[in-house]
Amino acid sequence: MSEDRKVIIADDATLKRMSRRGFITAAVATGGGYGAWKWLRTREHLDYLNWPLRRVLELNESVAEAYFRKARLSPTFPPSRITRPARLNGNIGLDPRFDPSTWLLRIEGTPRPLTLTLDDIKALPRREQITEFRCIEGWSMIVKWTGTRLADLMAKYPPAERMCYVAMETPDRGYYVGLDMQSAMHPQTLLAYELNDEPLSPMHGAPLRLAIPVKYGIKNIKRIALIRYTNVRPADFWAERGYDWYAGH
Repeated sequence: MSEDRKVIIADDATLKRMSRRGFITAAVATGGGYGAWKWLRTREHLDYLNWPLRRVLELNESVAEAYFRKARLSPTFPPSRITRPARLNGNIGLDPRFDPSTWLLRIEGTPRPLTLTLDDIKALPRREQITEFRCIEGWSMIVKWTGTRLADLMAKYPPAERMCYVAMETPDRGYYVGLDMQSAMHPQTLLAYELNDEPLSPMHGAPLRLAIPVKYGIKNIKRIALIRYTNVRPADFWAERGYDWYAGH
């Protein structure tokens, strides 16, 4: 038999062994993956999610909280970097029949419940910032926000006692979020009433929304009608649907 013929036969045998090995490896990997998926699907739920996945989110939260600092600011940008037009990111809690002229902001957890108008909010120190809005779906945009710091509102209308959380809701409670107090007091956490130098549009959360660049977009609640200081970890719309309650980045 010629040397070339021997090489061809040897190569053919090697390819067959590799093909069998690859098939076996793929079968084992597929079986293992299916077994892991089936195991995960049968685990008990913890806070609306299978407990192994919830434990992973809790680990992410503990890491994010460990490195969080009020002095750690999100990057800011020049006006030339603003994304135009600003992208919309959902309409949950934005009833199209809502009349902005009827809007009031209720604050609870103070010595006495308060009701504020938009003029009351605008009477607080005015702040502007150009920061990146990051959606948990993977896209982002750069936006100019104008409003007042949530910390300034809390200084003007403080809690009745030391609190750990801030809850926010839309007028019909169609959407609601919870914030840890550190994030609420961050200097870049704004109650915004303007976007890119224009009053908020209804779909962007008029007349008042949260702009919090240290959190993903799911925490940036629109059309805030209630702010409540509390020591009970607040309910959160997307956390109840399997997402991370903390939602920091």
